[in-house]
Amino acid sequence: MRHIVLAISAAAVLSACANLAPDYQRPALPVSGNWPSGPAYASSAGGPVTVATDWRDFVLDPKLQQVTALALTNNRDLRVAVFTIEKAQAQYQIENSLLYPHVSANASDAGSLTPADLSFTGSREVLHEYNVGLGFSSYELDFFGRVRNLKNEALEQYLGTEEAQRSTRISLIAQVATAYLSLAADQEHLSLSENTLRDQQSSYALDKRRFELGVASQLDLSQAQTSVDTARGDVARYTSLVAQDLNALTLLAGTAVPAELLPTTTLENITAVRESASGLPSDLLQNRPDILEAEHQLKAANADIGVARAAFFPSITLTSSIGTASTQLSGLFQSGSRAWVFTPQLNLPIFDGGSNIANLKVAKASRAIYLAQYEKAIQSAFREVADALADRGTLGTQLEAQQSLVDATAQSLKLSSARYQHGVDSYLVVLDSQRSLYAAQHNLINLKLAQENNLVNLYKALGGSTVAAASTPAHP
Repeated sequence: MRHIVLAISAAAVLSACANLAPDYQRPALPVSGNWPSGPAYASSAGGPVTVATDWRDFVLDPKLQQVTALALTNNRDLRVAVFTIEKAQAQYQIENSLLYPHVSANASDAGSLTPADLSFTGSREVLHEYNVGLGFSSYELDFFGRVRNLKNEALEQYLGTEEAQRSTRISLIAQVATAYLSLAADQEHLSLSENTLRDQQSSYALDKRRFELGVASQLDLSQAQTSVDTARGDVARYTSLVAQDLNALTLLAGTAVPAELLPTTTLENITAVRESASGLPSDLLQNRPDILEAEHQLKAANADIGVARAAFFPSITLTSSIGTASTQLSGLFQSGSRAWVFTPQLNLPIFDGGSNIANLKVAKASRAIYLAQYEKAIQSAFREVADALADRGTLGTQLEAQQSLVDATAQSLKLSSARYQHGVDSYLVVLDSQRSLYAAQHNLINLKLAQENNLVNLYKALGGSTVAAASTPAHP
């Protein structure tokens, strides 16, 4: 038995000598080595800013930080991602365990009764066989790397789920920030609409009085009514949008958001996010979890080719046990009761109808698919960052122009109102100035929201926080 154990140990060592999986080489970047340049990017070419290593270094508003923390604790999508990691980790451990013999102890008592007419002695016989042993069964000697490549494939799948969880986490942080900013913006829209409605109602009351005194016409009164009705409709619309924004934020947080954590000020005072660096395209490989996930999938497919290739070669499995056996329970551990079994089995593929060849073709085709997906992930990431940089380079100018437009239309309204009061212009000129100012103010809020959301999009596009969630399982 000692020779058997030595032979098994030697075979196990030899089984680690061959691996039929292709050597993995990271594919070249399928994008330019630099970000796009041109007029759209002129304002975004300032000095680099360090990419946040923790989401709290990116989300600066204290209230938004607390809402984000609620989401990271309670969001159900993130919980699914964490449990998926645990499942993949367990699957990896299963595949890894196949590299080692599964040793088990067993004890048995087999009894049989032979009737007299079937026994050789002509009398009834009762037989007992007692066994106690230690052994392993169906242990595969991995000469050609099939089991190791299955283990490597499971490992890459596990690492891919870790990156998927990190991607979900970054997306959640960005979604919470976007929802919070949208709520603040719609609250500002609602406040503007309510203030405008009050002003228009006051203006309508004055015009009605002027009409009753014969100073204003029915046309002026009807035109003033249109401004009141427009503002009333906007108040109702933004009231609904604020409620929907709150519902969206509650869903992301996974629980009710306390009223004291909701935005109570304008977008200018939230300071929700910090500037992010653009870096170089190659930096995305270190930060974008979706790219890293796609690469792990590619590595898993690479290992799967090794599994398919190993199927063309012989496989050897061993079954062995050693222990004691006796017909008497008291004789189990007496001298001469030792028993052992050693059963090597060789499986040599001869004819399989082409299934092994087809499986290898499937594995190679899968690798080609994952390669294309990996390259597409890089190209998509490049486009997302480039788009965010293009917005970043022009939004400042748009905001300046819009603020100037608001100031100019406000002055225009002031002058046209004075001219109308003195009978120089018709009320239609005043109404046109009111509408222009009202629209310009709403557009200014939208541009402020776009500027804040641009920073959120850039944070997400660059791979966001590199700090893993506290609930993420450790590497196996």
